[in-house]
Amino acid sequence: MDAGYLLSSAALRVTGTSLRSGVHVGYTPLIDALVRQAESMSQLPLLRVHWYDSAKDGVPDLQQQRIGELPKVKLRLGRFGMDGQQKGVDLRIGLDLVTHARNGAADVFILISGDDDLTEAVEEAQVHGVQVILLAVPTKEDKPHGISRHLMRAADGLETLPPETVDQTVTKVEMLPPTPQPVVVPPAGQPQVKATPRDLAGLGKPGALQPSPVIVNSAATGREPQATAEHENLVELAEQIDSVVINVLTTYRKSASAQELAELKDGKPSIPRDIDKALLTDLSDRRGEFDLSEQVRHKLRAQFWKRYDEVS
Repeated sequence: MDAGYLLSSAALRVTGTSLRSGVHVGYTPLIDALVRQAESMSQLPLLRVHWYDSAKDGVPDLQQQRIGELPKVKLRLGRFGMDGQQKGVDLRIGLDLVTHARNGAADVFILISGDDDLTEAVEEAQVHGVQVILLAVPTKEDKPHGISRHLMRAADGLETLPPETVDQTVTKVEMLPPTPQPVVVPPAGQPQVKATPRDLAGLGKPGALQPSPVIVNSAATGREPQATAEHENLVELAEQIDSVVINVLTTYRKSASAQELAELKDGKPSIPRDIDKALLTDLSDRRGEFDLSEQVRHKLRAQFWKRYDEVS
């Protein structure tokens, strides 16, 4: 199980964004359900669950420790890189696939991941006579989410988690709204008091952070068709970025504590790792691009702070 794929995909189904902190996960019933489905698919008893995730300096947090203590669950941790992306997880999955296949540890591997980088490891494991079946997380439309086409072609089959498995074990985090504070209007001529991070609670309410409509009349602009197409692509990109930013900010303010909101403000212009990963993942999904250019990443992060500043 690639926990990054499993939980971000489940969060996307439940909240509309891949921000993992925006959901509460019942890990025991979720893993139990996955084990039952794996045994049903393979018609074999489970040998072991390998749970792959990232941790700061490779040291498990409290939740990861609890997961590692579950029966027949082996915790396998990578680490976070300087850019906040997970490092070593795909390598561990690939090495374990090939090693266990070579040692004849199992006949069927159920792989919960969609990463293209695992394609070669899957093919190498198959050389040693094992079957590798992909198990995908369903989208809101109950279709497999985020599975690389190369990985799909290499695997021996593709199955999808039952929607109820996700819906019954992964739920939105809803923080209680902050206690309303009296509004003090200073006398004329005095500066206004800047809103606190608690004001982020206004995100997602009617009239808050709604994308502005964009109307493009190519005939009126007098542009050549190529220039018009390029302009429309830029408009589409801007709309996609704005939509992703609004979804992530809205989900974060519903799940974050007052302290976390304060830390977000104090850490500006640095974007916390989990938020940045959700922004990049969601925009990649929206655009169907595996790697976003540095220019697009810069625009995405700049828009995040622009939207943040509008309500802070």
